Amino acid sequence: MSWDIDVAVIGAGVVGLACSAALARAGYSVLCLEAESAFGTITSARNSEVSHAGIYYPAGSLKARLCVEGNRRLPQWCADHGVEYRVTGKLIVATDDAEAERLGSIQAAAAANGVMLEWLDSAQAMAREPALSCAAALWSPTTAIIDSHGLMLACLGEAEQHGASLVLQTPVLGGRPLPSGGLELECGGAEPMTLRCRVVVNAAGLSAQKVNATIAGLAPDHIPPLTLAKGNYFDLGTQPPFRTLVYPVPVNGGLGVHYTVDMAGRGRFGPDVEWLDHADPARIDYRVDPRRGDAFYAAIRRYWPGLPDQALQPAYSGVRPKIPALAGGTADFMIQTPADCGIDGLFTLYGIESPGLTSSLPLADHVARLLVEWL
Repeated sequence: MSWDIDVAVIGAGVVGLACSAALARAGYSVLCLEAESAFGTITSARNSEVSHAGIYYPAGSLKARLCVEGNRRLPQWCADHGVEYRVTGKLIVATDDAEAERLGSIQAAAAANGVMLEWLDSAQAMAREPALSCAAALWSPTTAIIDSHGLMLACLGEAEQHGASLVLQTPVLGGRPLPSGGLELECGGAEPMTLRCRVVVNAAGLSAQKVNATIAGLAPDHIPPLTLAKGNYFDLGTQPPFRTLVYPVPVNGGLGVHYTVDMAGRGRFGPDVEWLDHADPARIDYRVDPRRGDAFYAAIRRYWPGLPDQALQPAYSGVRPKIPALAGGTADFMIQTPADCGIDGLFTLYGIESPGLTSSLPLADHVARLLVEWL
């Protein structure tokens, strides 16, 4: 059997580009297919740009293992590739005694992942950040911020250096298994094409389920349900109040309305959690409703009482691709192999939400190992 390409990677977000680089390094011919007019314009461009330490995820989960490894690897990798990476540290703050008790569980969960957090009492935390108000806090020394666009550009450069190519404005419209192995993809755009490939890596993010629904022979019960959780951000129009990142105790669906900075030092708050009533990526409205700012003020003033009126301006939003949690647990990254879905050559990444940015490099290496083992 002759294929046009060894591997077609669907989606040029940070994970798709990292997978393209890892697979090209492994010696495969790789074509990365992106429906949009540029790489990394959706989930990868709409987040907090934080390199997480690996604190909140269940021990042994993919999120825990890959996040911890990603946070460990990224500083040197970014230095080697000229990508901005700044270790800021992070405070997780409790604003009352009940939340302070929950900090103990967070500290224990982090320790189970090999992540050591320092307990600070109220005076110690507020000595570190005088504008802060809290009952207690945890200090994470390895949390950092990263230039996500620079990371993606470096992954693309590495992929192309090893022979991979990126094709933009090329949506995958459908696919079917080939009789002697591999898949045939129907691609749209200005120059539609049919592509025969030995392996498909579906890293389409919010559209992973939608793409796989077009693969002939893929049973619907192998496609996990998708729930969309929008996260809104507000910019801070005053001088930054903190030197480090500040996170509240997590809430259902997210990490709470937290404070981060960008590479230019501008402060911002978010994301919140806004559950969408549909699961269609094409219907997402990324505009930020200014009325959501009322809840932001209330949430932020729990740990920063000095937030001035009228200091927040609507900024941007992103959407998390939520999939169901496993029985008795929390949702993890899902990597579905041909053995899982019954389609020869099809690997799919579902539910790649936070900490997907932090995990992108080890996640790509993990996918490459699965592919090598399968081939």
